[in-house]
Amino acid sequence: RRDGFASDADNIFLINGASAGISYCLQCLIAQPTDGILIPIPQYPLYSATITLCKGTPVNYYLDESNDWNADLQSIEQSIVEAKNKGVRVKAIVVINPGNPTGQCMSKQCIDGIIAIARKHRLVILADEVYQENIYHQDAYPFVSFRKCLLSAKDADIVDNVELISFHSVSKGIFGECGLRGGYLELINIAKSGKDMLTKLASINLCPNTIGQCMVELMVNPPTEKDESYAVFKQQYETQLASLQERAKIVTDALNKIDGVSCNTVYGAMYAFPNITIPETVAQNAIKAYQGDVAADFVYCMELLLQYGIVVVAGSGFGQKDGTFHFRTTILPPKDQIASLTQSLAKFHAEFLQKYST
Repeated sequence: RRDGFASDADNIFLINGASAGISYCLQCLIAQPTDGILIPIPQYPLYSATITLCKGTPVNYYLDESNDWNADLQSIEQSIVEAKNKGVRVKAIVVINPGNPTGQCMSKQCIDGIIAIARKHRLVILADEVYQENIYHQDAYPFVSFRKCLLSAKDADIVDNVELISFHSVSKGIFGECGLRGGYLELINIAKSGKDMLTKLASINLCPNTIGQCMVELMVNPPTEKDESYAVFKQQYETQLASLQERAKIVTDALNKIDGVSCNTVYGAMYAFPNITIPETVAQNAIKAYQGDVAADFVYCMELLLQYGIVVVAGSGFGQKDGTFHFRTTILPPKDQIASLTQSLAKFHAEFLQKYST
């Protein structure tokens, strides 16, 4: 229904949330320390942690903050070359779309570019698309799946040969049932030997939990107009989506009003990832004050929590370009609290700069 291409049930695995499926795939891909996996920076730390656990090598590529956090295709190519020069065999590329922590929704042009790179370098694409229903600018920046771009490519060589594993979950979207642990992955152009290996690994855990499987069924086959529950479902779904869309705009606008803070538009997912200006002197003084191996934005976020009770996550926890500082915040606070939160943040930002300026 979503992409206009039929699916084969034999290529779909039910899983205990997308995280479990991602772990399975990385375990299958990584055989030795010189096996590398391309991951976006900033990235959801599940990837770097799991790659490290599997004794593989994370290979960073950068998202372009000046281009709405779309992937920097040149950075991907450069990272592959640098990894090869170090003796690392790059085997796959991770993409998170819509983005966590960055809130972007990738353009079709960007997706097509990544698919072309995957074909050129024989990479498996791991497409984390769990936020695909959290789209707030549907007309200008719609969600386009990697699956659709791949299967509709004009080049038959790409259609038939690029390997893709895509992930979806009941934890995000409008359902937001994180605790029920349900999801699925789909294989495209994965050889039988690879599929068999994945099946063996998944079989160790016997099967995904029953309630999670039920939630996946509800997610992929929601009520239709013929069902009695359709009117209530439609009303609740649209109300929730509209609320998230409104809060995404309110959060972005409010952050951009703070002197020293800038934030890209939140096009999808549930997060904003604003850039915070911390002068070099302030950054160094803040680090010295903590007398530990910490980043300046970690100090910033800890003091924001201790002084104002506001919880955000330091950008250094997700990775960022050297010399830049960020934090991740959600768009989930009640609308009537967002203004007071950002007022407190503005006050704190000024106090932090003054405190560590000398």
